Amino acid sequence: MKALKIIFLSCFVAITAYGSTITVSKQGKIKSIKQAISQAKPGDTLYITSGTYKEGNIIIEKSLTLIGENFPVLDGDHKVEIFTIHAHYVTISGLKFINTGIASINDLAAIKVLDSKWLRITNNRFVNTFFAIHFSNSSHSWIVGNQLQSDAKAEHQIGNGIHLWKCDHITVDNNIVKGHRDGIYFEFVTNSLITGNYSKGNMRYGLHFMFSHNNEYRNNTFVENGAGVAVMYTTGVKMINNTFEHNWGSSAYGLLLKDIRDSFVSGNRFLQNSVGILMEGSSRIQFDNNTFSENGYAIKLQASCDDNNFKRNNFSSNTFDLATNGSLVLNSVNGNYWDKYEGYDLNKDSVGDIPHHPVSMYSMVVEQMPAAVLLWRSFLVLLMDKAEKAIPVMTPQNLKDESPAMKPYDLNTKSQ
Repeated sequence: MKALKIIFLSCFVAITAYGSTITVSKQGKIKSIKQAISQAKPGDTLYITSGTYKEGNIIIEKSLTLIGENFPVLDGDHKVEIFTIHAHYVTISGLKFINTGIASINDLAAIKVLDSKWLRITNNRFVNTFFAIHFSNSSHSWIVGNQLQSDAKAEHQIGNGIHLWKCDHITVDNNIVKGHRDGIYFEFVTNSLITGNYSKGNMRYGLHFMFSHNNEYRNNTFVENGAGVAVMYTTGVKMINNTFEHNWGSSAYGLLLKDIRDSFVSGNRFLQNSVGILMEGSSRIQFDNNTFSENGYAIKLQASCDDNNFKRNNFSSNTFDLATNGSLVLNSVNGNYWDKYEGYDLNKDSVGDIPHHPVSMYSMVVEQMPAAVLLWRSFLVLLMDKAEKAIPVMTPQNLKDESPAMKPYDLNTKSQ
């Protein structure tokens, strides 16, 4: 990624070294952005002074840098897409976009990028846009430091905050996304990085990606979304040091992994979610150094999953640490800390001397009969689980921690 930044800067400097600066001002000679673009040559910079600009759909088809002074407002008047970019080496910075049109067929956006490379969309503000930033078939670009806020009341009234389709080598860094359908959406996106973003209060998912291989998601926060993150039909995913918090609801979860292969989930925090992780049809995923605390279910591991490895994770104050819907579950859960472990450590090596079975009989009953959750904390449930531990019948016996930790791991050090 550093190499890409160096290449971009070198190319950008080469293009803009001899470019001119054109000032757009309501009081100046050039009063409109469209007029400035028509007069500009590739490599020029447009300096846009403060004010409100209602110019319909503005099309950029040459390499330009657009910089705003005190966040000039570009208003779509609830009718149009604001910027449509079909050019390489374009920078958009310091602008405020409001009130795009809404359409059921076309993905109208504040900034739409088509078939372009080496773009920088930085430090802009987006308020009540349908789609805020929309990339299609583009690569080697940066979306950094933007603020996106919408207040739609229904999904059909709003698109995604940052939407990427069929893209490669994109960095989405340190953006704040609130109130959209999906905060960040990836489809057919490869070799890209999502880092340091804050996604809150989005109607469907904080982050949603499908068919998007070999990407990394690091140091992001997903709070109070319809559901935190959905990862589907993907291989080679790295999810490191993210926070999934307060994603509550009857069908909500912190992280959904559906048909995922050969991936890493490390150093993440799952706090107060209905379900921390829901897994379906996923294989060969390494889970380590994660924290699961105060969730309804820490992990729902469906029987369709196999060859996944859970190690050095902390489970505390969850209603259910681990639940499944099958009796034969081919996954490993060795070497974790479970606050519900009732074993002992006679040789004082900080490892429990007897295995821990994290799947309770009650969780199996609730899986088959959801209404049984009303019996939670009842004496009947206590007897049921004690009897199952003594004479296992329903819970999967091969899903056990052979070396449970006696005390929580210190996971304050971030994963690398």
